[in-house]
Amino acid sequence: MGGWAVGMGRWMDGTDCDRDIATCRLHKSYLAETRVGFQDNFSACVEAISRADFPTGFIFGTASSAYQYEGAVNEGQRGPTIWDTLTRRPGRVIDFSNADVAVDHYHRYKEDVELMKDIGMDAYRFSISWSRIFPSIEPYVTLFHWDLPQALEDRYGGWLNSEIIEDFVQYAFTCFKEFGDRVKHWITFNEPYNFAIDGYDLGIQAPGRCSILSHLMLVLFMLMNKISRMNKEASLGLRLILDGMNRSQMPMKTQKQQREQWTLSLDAYRHGKKIGETAASSWLHIVPWGMFKLMKYVKEKYGNPPVVITENGMDDANHPFSRLEDVLQDDKRIQYHNDYMSNLLDAIRREGCNVHGYFVWSLLDNWEWNSGYTVRFGLYYIDYKNNLTRIPKASVQWFSQVLAQKIAII
Repeated sequence: MGGWAVGMGRWMDGTDCDRDIATCRLHKSYLAETRVGFQDNFSACVEAISRADFPTGFIFGTASSAYQYEGAVNEGQRGPTIWDTLTRRPGRVIDFSNADVAVDHYHRYKEDVELMKDIGMDAYRFSISWSRIFPSIEPYVTLFHWDLPQALEDRYGGWLNSEIIEDFVQYAFTCFKEFGDRVKHWITFNEPYNFAIDGYDLGIQAPGRCSILSHLMLVLFMLMNKISRMNKEASLGLRLILDGMNRSQMPMKTQKQQREQWTLSLDAYRHGKKIGETAASSWLHIVPWGMFKLMKYVKEKYGNPPVVITENGMDDANHPFSRLEDVLQDDKRIQYHNDYMSNLLDAIRREGCNVHGYFVWSLLDNWEWNSGYTVRFGLYYIDYKNNLTRIPKASVQWFSQVLAQKIAII
């Protein structure tokens, strides 16, 4: 996670809410040990929404990144990344943690994919670690999600040097060659604006440099063109952040737009000021109607290109003394996704926006960059003190119900 996409909420009178989530599937061992269950009804009532409301072929999935999920930093001949280096510098991560273990997805990915299937997800967006150079349900693969090999940073300054263009092309070619028979959807860069500004201008994130990087966006689009010529059969996208103050990073229309999918995130502003309730992270503002407005803007401004919402989610604070049953009853997350998906649906139905998918951030609580383990984004709770056990929150059952419904509810 690092950016988000936003939509106009639909609310109902709480007295009409009759969704029963008491049947939520918890691990039997967990129930036996804790005897914790869910409340009989969602405290935040939401309007019924189902998979059948969306166009045929619409993709629902979950999203992750290699560095935030995998762990196993010293296995599989993995080399160090710039984030391994940054987390060793005191004060760079709020809780002084690192992602050496993260949620151990490297060893448990098969189990986690089964969790996705249980919910009813169609696809899984994950990143390949450039420094590790490895299907599942339909894969959507990100080539670069911020974990640049430290060796390239040391050799020539990483993204500050044009030598990286050919190195990245070679990396992309290797991925296409090895996984192209199974992966048909590729995302080149996750939020280039974020890693350029936070990593190379402000120096907050890895590699922690304060440099001038005005050429980076041009370099990335040059790479997009080169890579797209290498893999002509697959859909190719670039994950962008779009805010209300600066739309200059949006690419101009190209003849390849029908094959290239756009992945967008939105920061919500009004008159130069951020708006909306915040989640646990102060940068994450909840403004659901923005989803509708953004999709409409992209359609009108750029000729209605195919768009995939490749990550959207909200976090809760990881308070050490919270009752587990309260954390698992994540009504706010349920309301959040209901409102965003409702607005996305309005954009598709009312405006004819060409949206093909929606990916949840995230399946699991995970290591969240500079915030470490202090926040929780997951549909599944990770018990960091008990062998990283995956425990479903109420949102798991809600998504299971939404994705299982084949008949539209009028």
